[in-house]
Amino acid sequence: MTPNDHTGDAAGPHTLLPDRTVLACGFAITALLSWATLPWPQALASTVLGTLMVAGADVDARHFLLPDIVTGGALLAGLVVAAALGSYDRWNGPTSALSGSFLVATALWLLRRTYQWLRRREGIGLGDVKLAAAIGAWLPLDAVPLCFALASTAALIAVLLARLRDQSIERTTKLPLGAFLCPALWLVDYGIRLQATWF
Repeated sequence: MTPNDHTGDAAGPHTLLPDRTVLACGFAITALLSWATLPWPQALASTVLGTLMVAGADVDARHFLLPDIVTGGALLAGLVVAAALGSYDRWNGPTSALSGSFLVATALWLLRRTYQWLRRREGIGLGDVKLAAAIGAWLPLDAVPLCFALASTAALIAVLLARLRDQSIERTTKLPLGAFLCPALWLVDYGIRLQATWF
């Protein structure tokens, strides 16, 4: 887990931009997969989310920061999609999107504060809390644990691979949580839309 707060970091707004090649490839992959397997309203929603998550994961992996434009954009897009596609996606209407956003963000914020109180240092940044709000807006509450489980598993695998390459991993080593949460959010959302479409 990583401090994704924007305070106290040398990176300025101009450096918090995704790599253009990574963004273009991520957009192409998510768009191709979404439009090939989902009806157009769902495909559009999936492509927007996928592109935002590629941008967030890339920036967080390089700077340990999640830009507000990514987290805020994902939250806003989730609320818009919930309102626009409510008749298609009964699992995520505007009310449940708002309440889910609040509940998931609050839960992660409480975890952040508890960790700070117990360990006297930051473990989860505010960027991750903002991303949690977007997760709550996009996913039904019963799918949120799966999203965090996927992200945590991917992070553990990354740590294991780093250890196998003889990289030093200490208790205080930073991990870009957002870099794992972003793709997990898109994967779970895509899976739900795919299941609703074909099954």
